[in-house]
Amino acid sequence: TLPEKKMVFKGLVTSKEDMNKLLLTPLIRYPLLGGSALITFEKAEVAQRILEMKEHVVELSSGEELEELERCRVRVRAVPVDILLPSSLEIRLTRSSRSILVSDLPSLGIPEETLLDKLELFFSKTKNGGGEVERREFLDDSDQVVLTFVRDGVAEPLIEKGHIQVLIGKGKYEVKISPCMSGDITNLQLQPSRCPRTVLLSGIPDVLGEEPMRDTLEIHFQKASRGGGEVDALAYVPVGQQRVAVFVEDAG
Repeated sequence: TLPEKKMVFKGLVTSKEDMNKLLLTPLIRYPLLGGSALITFEKAEVAQRILEMKEHVVELSSGEELEELERCRVRVRAVPVDILLPSSLEIRLTRSSRSILVSDLPSLGIPEETLLDKLELFFSKTKNGGGEVERREFLDDSDQVVLTFVRDGVAEPLIEKGHIQVLIGKGKYEVKISPCMSGDITNLQLQPSRCPRTVLLSGIPDVLGEEPMRDTLEIHFQKASRGGGEVDALAYVPVGQQRVAVFVEDAG
């Protein structure tokens, strides 16, 4: 079951052959339970060595939190990190009959709500080719606005114009008017993928504070004598807590 999420598809068609292609950039949220850690190494072969060894004995340095013990060792288990990535995606696009997409908006340094008010005021007037506005909103992570009119027949003439001079305050600015398309995912195929440089450590007891334990794990697993190597990133979750790690596309 996939959570619902608003998405904005951005792209540039360069040739006819590219018109049916869509580039997906994965952003995977991975739950982390208490008593575990994720380690990402700079090299995949280091992660593979750690996985082949399976169990690791980590020596904790004595300090203020372990002053009664000269030495303390904990045993942790290393397992691979498998995630699901989309391999095939089909989207059904629907063109709205009452909405327009307004883009190329000027940078006026005013709050978004103020700009929305001014756009609604302009496009609600029949002399500007508009009509009563039912809803207005900024698209997520974009500088584009969707305006939805109460009546049918208002959006299409504006879209045919393509561009229109909008009066905002004391200035006139040309904005672009485009059709508003909504998409529904009709078919999504997923395939398992193993993170080549990342290892999940489990069974970490609650014997050190969060920062000392994170430092101890990083020191241990970056030593070549223990099968480790340079650590790129490390996330540790103490017992009794839960967090979420986010995986992005590996640029390397």
